Amino acid sequence: MVVSQFRLFTQLTSGQMTSTPLLDQIRIPADLRAQPESALRQIADELRAETISAVSVTGGHLGAGLGVVELTVALHYVFHTPEDRIIWDVGHQTYPHKILTGRRDRIRTLRMADGLSGFTKRSESPYDPFGAAHSSTSISAGLGMAVARDLEGRDNHVVAVIGDGSMSAGMAYEAMNNAGAMNSRLIVILNDNDMSIAPPTGAMSAYLARIVSGGAYRSLRETAKQLAERLPKFLYAKAKLAEHYSRGFWAGGALFEELGFYYVGPIDGHNLDHLLPVLKNVRDMPHGPVLVHVVTKKGKGYAPAEASSDKYHGVNAFDLVTGTQAKAKANAPSYTRVFGEALVREADADDKIVAITAAMPSGTGLDIFAKAHPKRCFDVGIAEQHAVTFAAGLASEGFKPFCAIYSTFLQRGYDQLVHDVAIQNLPVRFAIDRAGLVGADGATHAGSFDLAYLCCLPGMVVMAAADEAELVHMVATAAAHNDGPIAFRYPRGEGVGCDMPARGVPLEIGKGRIMRTGTRVALLSLGTRLAEALKAAEDLETQGISATVADARFAKPLDRAMILDLARRHDVLITIEEGSSGGFGAGVMQLLTDSGVLDAGALKFRSMVLPDVFLDHDKPDRLYARARLDAKAIVEKVQALTGQPHPVRQGAEA
Repeated sequence: MVVSQFRLFTQLTSGQMTSTPLLDQIRIPADLRAQPESALRQIADELRAETISAVSVTGGHLGAGLGVVELTVALHYVFHTPEDRIIWDVGHQTYPHKILTGRRDRIRTLRMADGLSGFTKRSESPYDPFGAAHSSTSISAGLGMAVARDLEGRDNHVVAVIGDGSMSAGMAYEAMNNAGAMNSRLIVILNDNDMSIAPPTGAMSAYLARIVSGGAYRSLRETAKQLAERLPKFLYAKAKLAEHYSRGFWAGGALFEELGFYYVGPIDGHNLDHLLPVLKNVRDMPHGPVLVHVVTKKGKGYAPAEASSDKYHGVNAFDLVTGTQAKAKANAPSYTRVFGEALVREADADDKIVAITAAMPSGTGLDIFAKAHPKRCFDVGIAEQHAVTFAAGLASEGFKPFCAIYSTFLQRGYDQLVHDVAIQNLPVRFAIDRAGLVGADGATHAGSFDLAYLCCLPGMVVMAAADEAELVHMVATAAAHNDGPIAFRYPRGEGVGCDMPARGVPLEIGKGRIMRTGTRVALLSLGTRLAEALKAAEDLETQGISATVADARFAKPLDRAMILDLARRHDVLITIEEGSSGGFGAGVMQLLTDSGVLDAGALKFRSMVLPDVFLDHDKPDRLYARARLDAKAIVEKVQALTGQPHPVRQGAEA
């Protein structure tokens, strides 16, 4: 830990500096529970300062964690973790949780190679009972844990903490509906940090929350219910309705009550005097699911985050005092920006083009589109399934929807992609950002599988941009394509710095291009590994091995003529892609097999794909080296196939 930095920041933000920091006395939650309640305010303040100090060094997700500092302290104080399970939805907000659960000494390794994950991770700590990086899973997982507890006769508590943004996904309501019907003992904390469900809360709402979560009120309510059941049927119905609406008037929890949850709140999530008694009350409830509605402020306690439009949701390393983020000098525009600007140009010329995002407008570049065409841009919330079918509905009425979703999140809408788009052959355009390995966010956010799960679908056109100029042309290609679904993928980060066209020109569907001509070896690349393939070809040339380099452009349909020509004119053919097995290389192998090219045994064919493991967070270039998809690995693959000796790379993965 950087004690001097922490103390400096505490002094700057609070105007005072304690000589005996209490956070230093806490290694695990048991140490926290040994403290008096009167100490928790100071501990929360120190925890917030430590979180800000750590993220100023590492970068990462800051605002969400600052919003739940008091809630984190209260939960670990009231519940006996890790025996009691706390499941944090998504995991963006868990840096304070990590600090309190034995990981403070490693908090400045967040999202770095061999360091802490930016999300919860079961293998990292027993205090992370469930790994999460995609939203809206916590209630389902928590219910599973609660049922497992009941089946084994245990009495531990299960608490799911879910943000109001995650409540826009249908999976959360599916889980709540199931939990309400089962009546299993489960606690859900709804962290409302955007005032999207309830107005600000004060002393009256806190008082009401304490009352309705307490045993006296629940006993009175149960007694009244039993008395009402003895009334004539028509009077019982009226009495029940009156009680329901009276609670809804004071607390606003009618929706959750209808799902079978006992609703408590809203309460101020930054006021420990409000949080602690309510959490104790719901902890001691004997049965049934309960939802505690907590209102918090994202970025709480750090002025630059509170003032920022996104509350410092995701940040680079930054100056602790000013909040100014470190920005690497860009040599080229990001692929995300290139996509957003190219789509605007297409939409300027075609009023049928519309754009859809699932709660990621800036992450997908559609914030650019929204400024230019606000009435044609739709943010549907964290609801990828709905986004895909919504796009299908638009396409069925003659519009040209571009559904911009990260590769890892499009997985959540796969059934809709198959059933609602592909089977009906609707021309939905899928802009797939974060293709390949993404770096610091790790395996949960890597775009590893879209080539495999898209190329197997009949009628699907699948493209992969080799550089930012190609991406512009692929946006134009998708805009012009009306013969069924089409997808184009591109990575996170900046492009290669190539010359950019003023506007894209539609590509011929299923046609690749030759980038370099050789005689002995053919390197057939799909996507941004093209630059590494060209580097490898130059290296091989110095060793007397002549290599052709081709850019496939299309994973489906394949450029059959080009691929078969490469196979017949070269001794070795290697495909290279930033995806799992079962994608582009598998399609090329099928083509070569069906065409009988491999029957004579003259051609040596290999495919280079991501390894069959989940790769943890690291810098993208190091990840691709580990995955053996860089220029050096390509050279070594060629040397092995041609009999050319090569040195063994130390530390490389098989």
